[in-house]
Amino acid sequence: MALVLKIYYFIYHLDCFKEVIGLPIIKSAKKRVKTSAKKTAQNREWKDRLKGAIKSFEKLVEEGNTTEAKDQLHETFKVIDKAANRGIIHKNNAARKKSRLNKMINKTA
Repeated sequence: MALVLKIYYFIYHLDCFKEVIGLPIIKSAKKRVKTSAKKTAQNREWKDRLKGAIKSFEKLVEEGNTTEAKDQLHETFKVIDKAANRGIIHKNNAARKKSRLNKMINKTA
C-alpha cells in the first residue's frame, strides 16, 4: 500500500505555495526540490524585471517622450542582456526584443 504524502514548500519570493506530491526520501532529491524552487523564484523575478522594463519603455514611446525613452532604452537593453546571459531567455530572443524596441524608437524619431 503506497502512502502518498503531500508537503508544501513556501516560496517567499513568489508569496504562494508550491505543492510537491510525494516526499523525497533521498537526500539529494530533497536538495533538488529546494534548489529548483529557489531557481524558479529567481527566474520569475528576472522575467518580471524584464517585462517591467519593456513596458515602461513602451509607455514612454506611446506618450512621445523620446529623450526619456532613449535613456530608458539603454536601461532596457541592459536588463535584456543580463537576462540572456543568465539563461532566462535565449540570445536570439534577446536580439529580437532589442531589434523591435529599436524599430519602435526609430518610428517616433
